[in-house]
Amino acid sequence: MTSRMMPASDMTFTRDRGSRGALYALLSTTAVVFSAPAFAQSGQPLAVPAVGVEEDAPQEYKVESPASPKYTAPLLDTPQTITVIPQAVIKDQNLLSLRDVLSTVPGITFGAGEGGGGYGDSVNLRGYTASSDITVDGVRDTGQYSRSDVFNLEQVEVVSGANSVYSGSGGVGGSINLVTKVPRAESFTDVSAGVGTANYFRGTVDSNQQISDTIAIRINAMGHKNDVPGRDVEDYKRWGIAPSIAFGLGTPTRFTLSYLHQVDNNIPQYGIPYFVNAFSNGLLPGVDTSNYYGYSNVDTQEIDLDVATAIIEHDFSDTFHVRNLTRWQEVTQLSIANQPQGTWCLANGTNLATGAACTPAGFLLLTRGGTTRNGRNQMLYNQTDVSMQFATGGIGHSLVVGASVSTEDYALANGNSLRTPTGGTVTLPPMSIANPDHVYTGPVNFIQSGSTDASLNNQAIYAFDAIKFSEQFEFNGGVRLEHNEGTNTLGTFSAAGAFTSQGPVLKNSDDLFSYRAGLVYKPIPDASLYIAYGNSKTPSKTSVNGACTAANCFVEPETAKSYEIGAKWNLLEDQLSLTASVFRNARTNFRVTSADTTIPEQQVDGSARVDGAALGAAGTITPEWMVFANYTYLDSKVIRSIPLIDIARGIVDPQAGNPMVQTPKHAMSFWTTYQLPYNVQVGYGFTQQSKIYVTSAAPLVTAPGYWTHRAMVSYAPTENLSVQINATNLFNKLYLTRVRYNANSPWTVPGDKRQVTLSMNYSF
Repeated sequence: MTSRMMPASDMTFTRDRGSRGALYALLSTTAVVFSAPAFAQSGQPLAVPAVGVEEDAPQEYKVESPASPKYTAPLLDTPQTITVIPQAVIKDQNLLSLRDVLSTVPGITFGAGEGGGGYGDSVNLRGYTASSDITVDGVRDTGQYSRSDVFNLEQVEVVSGANSVYSGSGGVGGSINLVTKVPRAESFTDVSAGVGTANYFRGTVDSNQQISDTIAIRINAMGHKNDVPGRDVEDYKRWGIAPSIAFGLGTPTRFTLSYLHQVDNNIPQYGIPYFVNAFSNGLLPGVDTSNYYGYSNVDTQEIDLDVATAIIEHDFSDTFHVRNLTRWQEVTQLSIANQPQGTWCLANGTNLATGAACTPAGFLLLTRGGTTRNGRNQMLYNQTDVSMQFATGGIGHSLVVGASVSTEDYALANGNSLRTPTGGTVTLPPMSIANPDHVYTGPVNFIQSGSTDASLNNQAIYAFDAIKFSEQFEFNGGVRLEHNEGTNTLGTFSAAGAFTSQGPVLKNSDDLFSYRAGLVYKPIPDASLYIAYGNSKTPSKTSVNGACTAANCFVEPETAKSYEIGAKWNLLEDQLSLTASVFRNARTNFRVTSADTTIPEQQVDGSARVDGAALGAAGTITPEWMVFANYTYLDSKVIRSIPLIDIARGIVDPQAGNPMVQTPKHAMSFWTTYQLPYNVQVGYGFTQQSKIYVTSAAPLVTAPGYWTHRAMVSYAPTENLSVQINATNLFNKLYLTRVRYNANSPWTVPGDKRQVTLSMNYSF
């Protein structure tokens, strides 16, 4: 048997896109030089929020402004629901991965983690997929992979509602922005070491050193390993380092250069069977939730992430600011998975899916295994933003105009690793349902069966303005025009893994126009009422790894619209933020397929909507008491899931009127801490989610809702040293996440069982 580990270099791509010459292009990019006269001021223009996280921001739960320069007003005056999870919340709850962080935001659910982009984060926001709507410092994060650690993040921003005016094509339910750490004009070092149950070991370093009045360097590093609590096999191993340097701090011209390198070696989670039919009502009786139905000595998820970013900023005056960002990114991911798919023959000799007799009783007859995907995403991106303040006729403006250009490439080699050297299939032995043997003893040879080569190029111009008519009335709006063009082509291979042919190059090209507008009324300086409207545009190829097919390459882009009315209030001397909103998020024309085979192209006739409400609270109630809480209500409905031509022919729409999948009606998250005497702090929180539908047509199948609880106790014996204990899933409850449902082989991933960790943190 060959070794379990198969590095990406051992698998053949049809075309090598892995050259790192683009990195050198980034480092040598010439900064765009702007010259313009200072703007004459009159009236009272709005203040332009600082770009990024303020250097002296206290470790609190309330954040004043989003980090992106595209936002022209503080959160209080921005007519949109934006939930910011700051570093203090992340640290107090010991949230480690992006999935952990987003679990504190109601209205977000997680899919099974596989699809066209491969195994990785599969995020649903307000009922719609947001897997391609994740950005880092406002730049789209290319590829679908597991964002397993947040050691280099300052905060996470969840922008809800149709949002492609800010994030680019897509953004139907909203977007998620990750804000990275940057050097500051101060010196500090934070060292943390942790141990815990389930073989938890973790160490991090965050060191910022000011080496002159205007230069600072910062290094973040992380090493981590743990078993998945409550599971027999799955584990995580990773390490990362993120150095950065900033020149010109405190001067009109600033230059920041940063790099991130992270390596993951995980075992992917595919969980346990979840059938809802005449023979089962969810989890199979007698199945231990810790069971692993793959092959632990073959299954793997190996990720290499490299990101280099250069930012140059210049202040021509107090009211005129220019920023240019250039980024190169490469993500490679090798995944080998043996999903629990096949014939489930119950102990009574009944086929779980059909009810027919089967043998051997009590065993799983695997029909799929060794699924292998070796992919590489590479991106080069440049964005320039010009921010200015001025007044016209006594009306104040805070204006941002900008442009961006990006190019992405994707290459995938897919096939099977449970093969003979000549490509022959392997008969997999029956696996006990009650006590599966997860060690594979047959041959392991990767035999390629397909390849994908794809590209995506995007050019955009945009403008955002916050217009202040008076102390009470403001208008906040933006427009974006972009050209999005993508291609993909598929390769075919023989049964022995030899390349046989290359398919046609399929191309999608669209010009997209998106916008957002909101009117803000401020009855008092610390409160705002608003009404807002926006849209999003989604072309057939909105992500580089998404497939553009002959059936949809030439159809019109999909459209989504967002309507929102809300209120925001900063109280207790600006220490606590309260928010409330009601909204409708509607997809007015998503792609659907006709039952008429003579109509090959998809039709943009589908329609769905989500009506809802959101509540939020973040900040300090008393000097000792902090809170971070959110609630979301979502009422979803599929309005039409088949083309109008089919309805005219009398075909019954199988989904019309049904709830949308992965959309809980009620969800809430609560976290609070209290500072006790003798430098002791305690924290408690919970996450609640109501049931979700995992099918949208009959038979309608649901996954149950759940509550989970967490707690924290910390003690600081000295000013520099603290000890922190965290417990997640405090009451060790069984709950289900990431349900993948089809009629033959559905499965779900059980939520992590209780885990207790002890961390020691030292700052100097």
